[in-house]
This record gives sequence, structure tokens and C-alpha cells, in this order.
Amino acid sequence: MASYAERVLKLVAEPSYKPRTLKALSRQLEIDPEDYPAFRAEIKGLVKEGKLDVGRDKTLAKAETSGAIIGLFRRSAKGFGFVRPHGANSKAEQIYIPVEGAKDASSGDEVAVKIVKRARREGTNDEGRIIQIVARASGAFVGTYREEGGAGYVKVDGTTFHDLIYVGDPGAKGAKPGDKVAIEIVRYPTPYAEGEGVVVEILGERGAPGVDTLTVIRAFNIPDVFPDSVLDEARDLAKRFHEDDVSGREDLRGVLTVTIDPATARDFDDAISLSRDENGYWSLGVHIADVSHFVRPGSEIDDVARKRGTSVYLPDRVIPMLPEVLSNSLASLQAHHTRYTVTAFLEFTPEGVLTSKRFARTAINVDHRFAYEHAFEVMKNPTAEHVGVAPEVVKMVVDMLELAMTLRRRRFTRGALELSLPEVEIDLDDQGKVSGAHLAVNDESHQVIEEFMLAANEAAASHLTENHVGFLRRVHPDPEPNKLGEFADFVRSLGFSIDLPQSRFELQRVLDEAKGKPEEYAVHYGLLRSLKQAVYTPEHETHYALASDDYCHFTSPIRRYPDLQVHRQITALIDGRKPRSNQDELAVLAEHCTRTERRAETAERELNRVKLLTHLEGRVGEAFHAIVVGVEDFGLFCRLVELPVEGLLHVTSLADDFYYLEEGTHTLVGRRSGARHRLGDRIEVRVARVDVDRRELDLVLATTPVSKTKAGAKPPRRSSAGPRPAGPGGPRPQRGGAPAPSPAEKAARLEAKKKKKAKLKARKSSKKRKK
Repeated sequence: MASYAERVLKLVAEPSYKPRTLKALSRQLEIDPEDYPAFRAEIKGLVKEGKLDVGRDKTLAKAETSGAIIGLFRRSAKGFGFVRPHGANSKAEQIYIPVEGAKDASSGDEVAVKIVKRARREGTNDEGRIIQIVARASGAFVGTYREEGGAGYVKVDGTTFHDLIYVGDPGAKGAKPGDKVAIEIVRYPTPYAEGEGVVVEILGERGAPGVDTLTVIRAFNIPDVFPDSVLDEARDLAKRFHEDDVSGREDLRGVLTVTIDPATARDFDDAISLSRDENGYWSLGVHIADVSHFVRPGSEIDDVARKRGTSVYLPDRVIPMLPEVLSNSLASLQAHHTRYTVTAFLEFTPEGVLTSKRFARTAINVDHRFAYEHAFEVMKNPTAEHVGVAPEVVKMVVDMLELAMTLRRRRFTRGALELSLPEVEIDLDDQGKVSGAHLAVNDESHQVIEEFMLAANEAAASHLTENHVGFLRRVHPDPEPNKLGEFADFVRSLGFSIDLPQSRFELQRVLDEAKGKPEEYAVHYGLLRSLKQAVYTPEHETHYALASDDYCHFTSPIRRYPDLQVHRQITALIDGRKPRSNQDELAVLAEHCTRTERRAETAERELNRVKLLTHLEGRVGEAFHAIVVGVEDFGLFCRLVELPVEGLLHVTSLADDFYYLEEGTHTLVGRRSGARHRLGDRIEVRVARVDVDRRELDLVLATTPVSKTKAGAKPPRRSSAGPRPAGPGGPRPQRGGAPAPSPAEKAARLEAKKKKKAKLKARKSSKKRKK
């Protein structure tokens, strides 16, 4: 028999249906009085899911979604939020959702929205209400367990939920107050009802070693354990692999081959061989681990790898896409071991012009493994004595540098962009805690490998294109013209001339002119804000930043599923087979791989932030150098120079003046003094407050004593201008506020409201009687 929900949805979809109350519906469907509570619960569920609309007269009707806008919802700490419609590029296109219009949607949910009020002035946002939750981002969350009033509650990390989530009786699954726990949401909270969940895993005591990493893994729903059947399959592959069996492959074991990787690397995707003839023509071999030999389509290993999409590189551990038997052994190009590879043979003129390309299944034996630092020493001092490095290896490494720099010059000549701001990487101690930070190195040894990988990726893409084979391309869409126009206006305000912002050559010229100047950070950040993100797609599109017409990922099949897909297409051509090229399937795979890549990157950033905020908890009041990386009407987002973490310097802490946002130049301007704080400025700040669980870092100018903000408490907030929050591009409410009331406090407040309403009602009745 159909469920109550199915019967009701079928009824309300009928053309002859007229809206009815819940009671009237139950009578029409002949619901037994004993079953009415279950019926009512199911129908309320349909209302929460947005599948039924409730009228002012409490009648129920089919949710009207025609003309609705679909997008992703982000909820603020105060309950209101914004929906970014799919395809929207500007902040002005986001839709403001008030608390009462947000239903039980949580951050990341895909929702359907109806506009209820159009923006009346420039810089504000349309207002809407959520009419349906199209897809939940996740039902799993992580937070800190606590007990109040004889019940268990969880304060979810971040600002997704403002209030506590009820999880039942105290001590669920053995949880103790202060433990970090993973929960599944049973009922999402609304402005009128608390949320309910169930504890599914105890992650450990807050602050204990490794708990922060596990917290992020669970929060992002990253699978970190391989099923036993997958591990058994990998072990079986290892048993059947014999290094002396190179049948069906070009035997390159006698060709001089090297790898250059980080000193701490455990998996090696790529190796290089290089030679030059008497006329100066280059023969480059880019040897990539032949993962497709081991991971066959339809196998359990392939299924798991596809779902993971990518390896996840967290600060203190790696979650591999493939079992370590493969990723760190069989498929990894370890020195002095025979390994299976797919090789791109590329021929170049002395000037770096590609004259031919060929792909083959090969077998290699790496002669020398370099760490980047060691390779750099050889490149810079080829005549010095390098212990353990044979003369022929030294010569080849020096030749690699020459060819790579030639290719690099050609790439920039064709219009590729070089956004080369040095990144700061954090250092961890044995407990996984922050011990310091250092600038990431990008010397010539890194650039050599980068250029050879780019050349191989382009060759793979053009090879498949020429053979009319569908594959996952890596594309970087062109930026919106208006975004480039805004960037041009911005850099002009900094004193740089630019006539054609649509020209990559003009953009690169401005980047070059800014090098070494105080405005360098402002220019780089301004351009980065103007560019779109790279994605995977089967469509033939270009890569904007690389100025490449044909590009894909081919060189890292151990850690990226798109590379494995490209390998399968190339090896099919090598074997004389016609590769499968279903565009619809590729489109679905492309979207999935883009999503898993974003998840991995976001998880890495999140864990970095958690570790850095934990470190800064003990450094409240200390001063740091910072760079302004974002400017809004409510304050400045600043990135510390010594530690790569962002914080908010709220406009209310700028006590010397009242500031307004000059959007075109990304500047906060003092109304009285004319003082300016703009994107890219270097300033000195002080840590005022740290909240690790909410991922918040509040900063003040170094000249502001932290004692004024009560060192660790929330700094004072000043209301924004405007009748209501307008979101990105307009006045916004201040974040923060009082701590969430306990369930007991909420109950007391509710009771007080009821009494107040009762008194008002009694007064009105009394007045009527007197009249």
C-alpha cells in the first residue's frame, strides 16, 4: 500500500484538487483516527521538504516551483542566508533569504527559491523564500558534545547551525562533555523548532592529537578506509606482478631515467628521460605510471577510485585514491625497480617547437631519484662534485633545465599568465600541532617538472582530439568581460596603465610591473578575484591561464581519476581499439571529479585553518604583519604574513572614523579623514579573539590595545546601515552576537512570550467588554 506521503502528493497533483486543511485531507483519504498522528507527521515532513505549500488559511497545496530559481544556500550564524543561483557570477545576483524564509535549509543545500521582494536600490539584493530543498549537501556533521538539563546536545562546528542539536539522553555512545563527535541529522532545525540528531561516532577529546584531522575528514564525508575486498584485490594484483615480465611493452629499462619529487614523497607518478642530437633537436620522454594496467574498468578498485575522485592531501596525512599496495608500490615509479608506464615521446626543435608526439606502453627502471633541493643544486652547480650522482645524470639534469626554460619562455610568449605570489606553508610537530611556517619554494627544479608535465598534458589532449576521442578535458573558462573591466579600473586606481584588460599580454605586463612594489599583492589578488575556477568537462574549451587550446590531466593517474580516464583512452588507441566516448557519461564524470577535487581542496584549507587557529588561541594580543585580501563594507579580511590564515578586522574596530566601501577600488574610506584601507595593503594587526569551533579569527589594528576587546571575547559590533541585510555588494549585518541560549533558557523565553501574548489578549477582551 502506498505511503501517506505518496497518496497526498498524488491527490494534490490532480487538476481538480482544491486546497484543504490537514484534517480535511485526512477525512478525504479516510485515515483512521488511530493513524492520524503518523499521517500528520508524514505530511509535516512534506512541508519541510518543500513538496507542499501551507496557505494563510492553513490549507495544503502542491508546492509551486515553476519559475523558481535553483541555487546553493549559505546560512549565516544569525539564521538568515543567501542563495547563489547556478551560473551566477556576481555577488549582486545572490538572493537574500530572511530567517523566516529559510525553512530548515542548511549551508550547502541546493534549494528552489521564489523572489518575494525586488531590490529597491543599487547594491542591495532581491529577497526570496525557499520553497523546496532540492538536494541536501550532507546529513552528517561534526561538533562538540555537551549536556544540559539532563539531555545531550551537540554544538556543530562552523556557523551552519546557530543553536544546539539535540541528540538524546546523556552519554549517547559513551560521549563525554567536550568530546568531538560525528552526528547524523534526523530533523533539521528551523527558526521555530530545534534540530535533532543521533551520535554515530566518538572522534575523541577536543584538542587531542589527530582529532582535528578526523573531525575534518568526517565533516567533509571523505572516505578514509578501503573495504577489505578492495584491499584483497590489490594484494592479488601484487602477487601476479613480475618485474621481469615486460611483454607487450617497449623496453626502456636501459634508457637513463630520473624522477624529481618532494623529499617526503611516497608515490611517484612521473619520470623523465631526455637526449639531444647533433643538430640540437630534443627527444623528451615523459613516463607516467600505467595505473590503467592494474585498475580495470568495472573492478572494485576502480569503483572506489572513481567515487573518491582524487587523493586528499591534508597537512598531516594523505588519504589516497588507490590502496597503498598500488599507490606506494606496484604503480609507483620507485628507483631501481622495473615499472610499467605510459610514455609520451615528444620531439622539439632547438627553439622548443613541438615537431612530433607518440604514445606507447613502456617499461622503465628509474636510475636516480632526486628531491627537488638536490636537483636544484645540480642544476645550479653542474661542475661541482655531487656525491652519488653519475656524470651522465648530471648532464641530463642540466639539459632538462635548458629545454624546460625554453618551453617556459615560449609559453609566456603565447600569452600564458604567471601568478607567482609565494605561498606560505605551515610546519607541524610530531603531535600535528603548528610549530612555524615557511615560504613555499618554486625554484627552477620545480619549474622543470612543471613545464614537462604541461607539455605532456597538452600532447595527450591534442592526440585524443586529433583522433576524435571523447575525454575529460581540464579547462579554465575565460573571465567575464565586466570582471576584467573592474580589474582594469582597480589597477588604474593604483597607478598602473591598462588599455585592453581582455588581453592576457596586457594582464601579464601589469603583473610584471607590479613585481617588487608595494602594490604587488593588490594586483595579484585583484586579478585572482576576476578569474573563474578551472573545471573538468568533455566539451572542447580552452584553458585561459595557460593560453592552451587543448589541455587535460594525464600525468598523475595515481592520485587523480581524470588522468586515469585519459590513460584509458590513450592506451585504447595504442592497442588499436576504438575508445568508448559517451558524452553524457563523461559529463557526469566530469562534474563528479570537479566536485571531489573541490572537496579535497576545501578540506585541506579547513584543516589548515583549524590547526592555525588552535595555535593562535595561545597568542591573543600578539601583533602580526598582514595583507588585506578582501574588502567589504563591514571590514577587512586580512591574511597574516607569518602564518597563512585569514581573519576579519571589523569596521567597528576602526575607531578613528566612520568608513564606507568604495567598491570599484576595493577600498574602505574614512568619511572625515579620507583614510584608506584597500585590497593588497600591508598592515600590522593584533589577534583579538579566536574561536576554533566557529572557525573565526578577529583582528584589530596593532595600535588598538587588545584589552579594549577583552582579549578573546567578541569585539563590539556596530549595526550596518540599511533597513535589512543586503548581502554581498551591499550593507550586511554584523556577524557574531550573544552566545546561543541553552534549551532551558529558550523554554523560559518561550513561556514568557506566551504569558505576554495572553496578557495582551486579556487586555483587548477587557477593552471590548467596556465598550
